[in-house]
Amino acid sequence: MRNLVLGCSLLVGLSASAAAPAESYVLKAARLFDAKAGRLVSPGVVVVTGGKVAAVGAGAKAPEGARVVELGDATLLPGFMDAHTHLTGEAGDDWRQDLIDSFQHTIPEQTLEALPRARVTLMAGFTTVRNLGAEDFIDVGLRNAIRRGLAVGPRIITATAGLGSTGGHCDAGNSWRKGLLADETGAGVADGPEALRAKVRESVKYGADLIKVCATGGVLSMNADVDSPQLTQAELDAIVDEAHARKRKVAAHAHGAEGAKRAIRAGVDSIEHGSFLDDEALDLMKRKGTWFVPTCMAFQGVKERADKGQLPEDNIRKVRAVEEARRQALRKALARGVRIAFGTDAGVFAHGRNAGEFALLVEAGLSPVEALRAATVNTAELLGVSATLGTLEPGKVADVVAVPGDPLQDIRKTEAVFFVMKEGVIHRHDAGATPTVAR
Repeated sequence: MRNLVLGCSLLVGLSASAAAPAESYVLKAARLFDAKAGRLVSPGVVVVTGGKVAAVGAGAKAPEGARVVELGDATLLPGFMDAHTHLTGEAGDDWRQDLIDSFQHTIPEQTLEALPRARVTLMAGFTTVRNLGAEDFIDVGLRNAIRRGLAVGPRIITATAGLGSTGGHCDAGNSWRKGLLADETGAGVADGPEALRAKVRESVKYGADLIKVCATGGVLSMNADVDSPQLTQAELDAIVDEAHARKRKVAAHAHGAEGAKRAIRAGVDSIEHGSFLDDEALDLMKRKGTWFVPTCMAFQGVKERADKGQLPEDNIRKVRAVEEARRQALRKALARGVRIAFGTDAGVFAHGRNAGEFALLVEAGLSPVEALRAATVNTAELLGVSATLGTLEPGKVADVVAVPGDPLQDIRKTEAVFFVMKEGVIHRHDAGATPTVAR
């Protein structure tokens, strides 16, 4: 089940744009990161034709008339990937105001508010993201609009509403008195194996590329312990069975060990967060090949808000409870060789800060090479898009970013992306030089 492909709509989306770019480019820099081999190559040269990588390396031939883009003392890398985002939301400085706004902003307003978040994510070098939960199918509309060239943003692989139990972390109406909200429960909420199986079918019907499920409580929900299991083994088995039958992968929000183990046994493709993963859970993940998306930036962002008093007291207590536990869980995962993919939970902190995850992964014990591979080849494999994305190789989609200097010497160079190409189209080029033309 590790190699399940995504649905036809996603595969079309990987190669489809409003119009194929007509121009050819030769991108030149001091070095290039070979994500497949995990090493730097000098000089860095990528030839792009028709939105795809045509050639790589010093011996690559430049097509006549190609625009030569000299990027200087920089490193070319595959477009970064973030396996855990929430483009349809972003935390503000006042959680009470955020709550009021969520009631008062119409669906069209919420959609328009997502546009700058998508744009800033792309400009930070993230050309592909997985959006794990959104209401009113705003994520589906955003994905489709970007594909059609109506909006600027990363390629989106989206889950629509997260699935969960009544009163659980994925229940948007949790902790609210009956009658206070127009919707008493979240759109993905159901109880019992067959009811949740039906929710999977409904999500796929309305455009989901994958399924997101809440297997445990969460830090930012209001009504449950962060580590409490919230779905039975039978419920998780039904969700995963139905999703995989429909060629959709499953991402499981899971902080607590027991809920995570149920999800792993059911066959989920990734565990998100994993704050309290114990030895048994980590051994299961290693044996089954389950991906771990540790979302270090989520904890960093939430801690920053907690330190400023920008969260309710109950949530602040949860933040303190997971702070050291999640560090230990990640260190144990790395020691066991559990597969790590790059995801941030952007939205609980400001979009565009996604690259901060690199330094936190290195701080946790990954080498800079491993951190860069986590955001490229590893996440491409998790997302099921390795055939077209994740490395700079001939025939693959031309998603290319550039950072100043050498990110293997200073991983924080990833936070200074100054050039972004997606599908052969340049979306960002901070350098003032005008490209020359190859003859």
